[in-house]
This record gives sequence, structure tokens and C-alpha cells, in this order.
Amino acid sequence: MADFKYAKGNPLAPYEEQRGKAFQGEWPTIVEMFDMSVKRFPHNKCFTSILPVREDYDYTQVHEIVTKLSNYLVKACHVRKGDKIAVSGKNSPQWAMAYLAILYAGCIVVPLDYALHDEDMEKLLSFSEASYLFIDNERINAIDAPCLKGKFSLEKGSGYPYILDLHEEETLPRYHANENDLAAILFTSGTTGTPKGVMLSHRNIVSDTLLVTYYMPLYETDVFYVILPIHHAYTMTAVFMETISIGASAVFGKRLAVSQMLRELKEGKVTMLLAVPMLYNKLIKALMSGIRKKGIVVYGLVRGAMVVCGAIKKVTRLNPGKKLFAGILDKVSMATNRICICGAGPLPSSTYKLWNQLGIDFVEGYGLTEASPITNLNPPWHYKYDAVGTIFPQEEIKIVDPDENGNGVMYIKGPNVMQGYYKNPEATKEVLTEDGWLNTGDVGHLDKDNFFSITGRARSIIVTEGGKNVFPEEIEDKFQLVDEISVIAIIGYTMDKALKSEGVRAIIQPEKVYVETMKKDHPSDYEALIQSHMEEVVEQVNKQLRPYQQISRVTVTYQPLPLTTTQKVKRFQIKEMFKDA
Repeated sequence: MADFKYAKGNPLAPYEEQRGKAFQGEWPTIVEMFDMSVKRFPHNKCFTSILPVREDYDYTQVHEIVTKLSNYLVKACHVRKGDKIAVSGKNSPQWAMAYLAILYAGCIVVPLDYALHDEDMEKLLSFSEASYLFIDNERINAIDAPCLKGKFSLEKGSGYPYILDLHEEETLPRYHANENDLAAILFTSGTTGTPKGVMLSHRNIVSDTLLVTYYMPLYETDVFYVILPIHHAYTMTAVFMETISIGASAVFGKRLAVSQMLRELKEGKVTMLLAVPMLYNKLIKALMSGIRKKGIVVYGLVRGAMVVCGAIKKVTRLNPGKKLFAGILDKVSMATNRICICGAGPLPSSTYKLWNQLGIDFVEGYGLTEASPITNLNPPWHYKYDAVGTIFPQEEIKIVDPDENGNGVMYIKGPNVMQGYYKNPEATKEVLTEDGWLNTGDVGHLDKDNFFSITGRARSIIVTEGGKNVFPEEIEDKFQLVDEISVIAIIGYTMDKALKSEGVRAIIQPEKVYVETMKKDHPSDYEALIQSHMEEVVEQVNKQLRPYQQISRVTVTYQPLPLTTTQKVKRFQIKEMFKDA
């Protein structure tokens, strides 16, 4: 296997030394994993919140709070093995401590999307049979369900019991999970409609957390930034679980507001930023726009230096850009940043290159909730701009029914693959074979190094009149750095009902600032001018596409397009919205 396969040394050595002592079996549970970090790094900072007021908790403090809270759940709430307890709210240390306490009580945690409407959240509470709920003050009165025996607040002042006031000194007997027990039920936000409850065991989550370190060396001195919703599998594993697995620190950001985010990155001295393409695109556009304003000469010099630094980094693994562009990176509070990871959506290679040229170890990964969720990652020392990474040790991958270009549906198998969908054996059978292979639903191909390149989602494929397959994600990538576009969704529209052939259509939501500027400057005909400009943008992109991929219909909309919590377009909802338009 090529030399990029593993990090130097054995990143799992501390766990292997404790097998048979701190835990039994192949993998520790989440509880055992955290216990080991507390023992190794008792005084390391664990959880921090900077705004609205600063809160800091070290590993010993978090362990004490979690232990006493779990004691309370066992003694006062009489929770037992198999009980489900839900947690929902903005990112916070309290959210994370509730999650851990639920597991310490021997129960199953049900993280719920805080952006759900009241009715939808209550349906999931009932479906999961959650007996208790931890939630923020602003919604604690509004959310209820017949299954709930009680509610606890993640913030002070609600009138309901506050999480940090719920403590019990006495440690009563309770169920201690093993690695194969169910740890969490995660409801997928999904781009296709009905959420499914993904059942993840301790083994699923912990194995995924630890196997990542073969490609992404992590240290107890790292500071992770929790800015994406923590209920989501990506943030849960790649940020929350990674943090507590190595004795690192997590800074919780409650709002995806750029000004607040920049302050938290700087004050928290963040070294690990994990986010989605939309955020990285916005940051790099702002950076490059600031450089352009300094004039064509300065811009040319900076871009030339970036290209040289990027080439040196790619070929030699030396990183001159980190020092050379420290001042530029400081503009977006990333001077202390060590690694950026992008996931939960397709990333344009131009964005990938720009960040690496600036000296950031910027890598792309891939995964899905059903795989805990990370399955592929580009190692910082061997990355490919056109791939989402190679698979982890103990994981298998295969491409099913490949076409003439090698593109087929990716199936994976490994310790991170889910147990199934909660109360939904039919849906489980659709994606999980009897021998453990998971159908990811994503189409792509493998190269000689087992790096996977995604072409698109099997269910989103547009079939043209000539029988060609068009993958919307490939086309959407071309628009990600267009300043005037906020969201774009590529969908199919029926060109010939008899032949069942489709054309390619772009639904475009313009950037708010651009719309406001056009409305101010051209009040009588701004919509027509915006439509014309978007058609020109599409025409330029069409020149980069194969004839059968080219967009033949452009629709500009001023209503917000539906997105998942990780900012992916809900393609099927959008298609339904515009079916008659």
C-alpha cells in the first residue's frame, strides 16, 4: 500500500494498551472512551463557550457534572436500560454534557434538530418513545409529547429544572452498555423527505472516531470549533467525539454569523475547523475580494506566491504558505488553524486549492449518517483535489454496476456501518445487505489508490433524451464561487413525456445583497436584469460542460430554497415546488 496510507506510529496505541483493563472487547464504549481521556488529561480544557458569556470546563469538571447528572437520572427519574432521552438546542457545553450523561445513565440518546418545527419535533419524540427531553429555554414550553415524563432546560431561568442543578451524589446501580449496544438514534434531515432513525451503536461511533486518526493526526492540544449543528452526525463524530477521544478542547459556537464566528475562532485559538462547503466558499471569497481591492499588482503578486506555495506543499509536503500568508489568514481569524476539513456536501476544487495554497492543511472528507458518518478522508499529506478521500483501515468498499467510465453506486462495509433504521426493517433492507454492505446511494468511481470521486446521487440523476446520465451535483459545483448566487439547485424537467427524457434546469436564489443593490439601482426592471445576468452566468458555465449536461432552462426565485441543516439543497422538495412553474 502507498506510503500515504497511515499516519506515523499507531494512533490507537493508547487504547490498545487499555484493552482488557479500562474496557473489554475490541472497542471501548463512548463512556469508557471519555473516562480514559479524563484519566489521561484531567486538567485539560474540555468544553468552552465564549458568547454570550465565557464558560470553561476542564475534563475533571465535565466528568463530575456528567456523573452527578447521570446519577440524578437513575435515582430521581428511574431511567433504565433501553430508555431513550432526547436532547435538542443550540450548540453549548450543556448540550454535550446532557448527551454524555444520558449514556452514563445506561440509556440511549436521541439528538434532535433544533430547527425542526414544533409539530415535527413532537412526532420524532413520540416515534422514538423518548421519556425525557433536554432543550433550550425558548422552546421548552412549546415542545411536548405524550411519551415525555419530564423536561429539563439547557439554560438558566426557564422555570424548568436547569441541567447544572440536577445532581445526585449517590451512584446507584445502572446498566453499563457494551460496544454493540445502541448508543444513539439519529434522524437524518435528508434531501428526499421523510426522516429515518439511524441506529448507531457505541462500536459504530467509537470505531469511526478512532479510525479517522490514521489519516488525520490529532493532539490533546487541539481546539475544535463546534459551529455546525451538533445533533448532526458530521459534527457529532468529527468534532464532539474526536475532541473527547484525545483530551482536546471544543469551543461551541451558537450562531452561524460571520462576525461572531470570527471572534470565537480568534479568542478560542481554534486549530481544527470542520465546516460545510458554503462556509468555506464564503470565507475564501471574502479573503480574495479583500486582496483584489488592494489593486491588480498586489493581487497578482499574492496569487503568484499562492500558486508557488501550493505547488511546494503538494510536492514536498513543506508548507511555506502558513508563515507567508499569516497576516491574510488572520483577517478571517485562522492564523492559529492547523487543519480545515470540509464535508456534508460537494466542494469545488478551486476552493480546495486556494485554502491549501494559503498554507492551511485543508482536506475533504465524505460520509453519511448511516456510517457514523465518516467513510473517506483525504490525508493532509496526500490529498487529491478531485476526490473525497480514501477509505479507513477495517473498511471495505466496492462499486456496483459501473458504467463505461467506471461510475457506479458505492457500497461500504465496516465497524462504522449502522445497525439499521429504528422501527423500519423495510427501509433497512433497501440499503443494508444481510452480509453488512451499505448502499450509500452515491455514484462515483475509485482510482488506483482507492480514492473515491463522487459523480452524484443515484436518486438525483437526470436522464437526457440521448440516454446520458447527468449528475446535478457536478453542475452545481461550477456555481459555488459566483458572488451573486446564494443557492442553486439543478433539477430535471420533462422535455418529452413519451420518451421520458429530461432537460437540465437551474433554480437560482440570488444573493440578498446583490438583489437589494439591483433593486436600489434599477427599481423598475431589476428582476429582468437579474434574470438576464443569471442567464449569462449559466451560459458561461455551459461552455465548461458537455453538450448533454448543459442547462437549458433558468428560473430565478426570490423565495428561500429549502436546505438541510448542513446546507445541502432538498432537491426533491424543490422539484415539487417548481413542477408547474
